[in-house]
Amino acid sequence: MKLLFIIGDAAVGKMTVGQELMKITDLRLFHNHMTIEPVLEVFGQWNGKAIQEMRDVIFKNFAASDNYGMIYTIMWAFDEPEDLAFVEHIKGIFEPYGTEFYYVELIAPQEIRLKRNASENRLKHKPSKRDIEVSNRRLIEDDKNHRCVSFEGEITFDNYLRIDNSEKEPDEVARLIKDTFHL
Repeated sequence: MKLLFIIGDAAVGKMTVGQELMKITDLRLFHNHMTIEPVLEVFGQWNGKAIQEMRDVIFKNFAASDNYGMIYTIMWAFDEPEDLAFVEHIKGIFEPYGTEFYYVELIAPQEIRLKRNASENRLKHKPSKRDIEVSNRRLIEDDKNHRCVSFEGEITFDNYLRIDNSEKEPDEVARLIKDTFHL
């Protein structure tokens, strides 16, 4: 089993790269909004407990399956210790199954991410982002309040790759990931 975390700031392209990577590998994509959106729809508001419980059910069942592996996307605030704890929690679910872990950090400047925030693919898969004005404000506020780009050398995990995908197409980034990690 393989578990590849795609980490990065809001609208950096995590889901889109994951979609492209899924096309060229046997990895399955589980992007973070696959649990956020249904919970928002049912509850009418954010419910972190429900989102986490849904994710855990998927992680536990996937880890115990005979699937090749999973791509999981996450916006990781490096200034929030609980975000590292969350990654370790996920790893703890997969470790008993001999899982190999991989980490890809995507980075791009805010002006590029604001453009991507309104992309057709993003809005198709993330209904909560369809109010572009609100979504852009949230992205800008998140940038002010959190550090979602690692410092050089901060991530010390084996199998880590940092990619500035500002000028790269998602399929190019996916191919780079596949080739680097031999997926």
